[in-house]
Amino acid sequence: MKKAFATLLFMLSATVWAQDTVRVVINTSLGEIEAELYAEKAPVTVTNFLRYIDAGLYSNSSFYRVCTPENEATRDVKIEVIQGGNVERSKAFEAIRLETTRQTGISHEDGMLSMARTGEPHSATSHFFICIGPQPELDFGGKRSADGQGFAAFGKVTRGMDIVKKIQQGANERQRLKEPVAILTIKRAG
Repeated sequence: MKKAFATLLFMLSATVWAQDTVRVVINTSLGEIEAELYAEKAPVTVTNFLRYIDAGLYSNSSFYRVCTPENEATRDVKIEVIQGGNVERSKAFEAIRLETTRQTGISHEDGMLSMARTGEPHSATSHFFICIGPQPELDFGGKRSADGQGFAAFGKVTRGMDIVKKIQQGANERQRLKEPVAILTIKRAG
């Protein structure tokens, strides 16, 4: 009951708190990435991301996973992304409801931010990824997720795609960076 009440409060705050486009700065060990978040179109997802930011939980996390044409060779549906936001599991908030691209109208284009999830659609917590090039197979109806629900895109890089591409080019083994790139902080921009 307590958990359901907390979820209800979170969902209500998503519609009140996340009204406009919000700008954030992702400060990494390789440089800064700036992004705008589409709170009006994806209120639940943006509110979730901002909760992690405001709680300081992304500080000292990392970008740890990359997908490239080379390391996606064995997959039927290939994507190009970098993934980060590995918050300690005990500090993670409850998973959120998936806002599909069909609901939000936000497609997985070059530079889009999106929430990672497991095989269950409503399983996103802190992990997020940034698209490199258009990734339509991550949209609703795409083939990257077996259920066809896709992933929740919620923002776009406005400056720093050179840093995103630099992270993607890091040495990796089985999609894991040999040396993760530190996320020093993620903060709201003035």
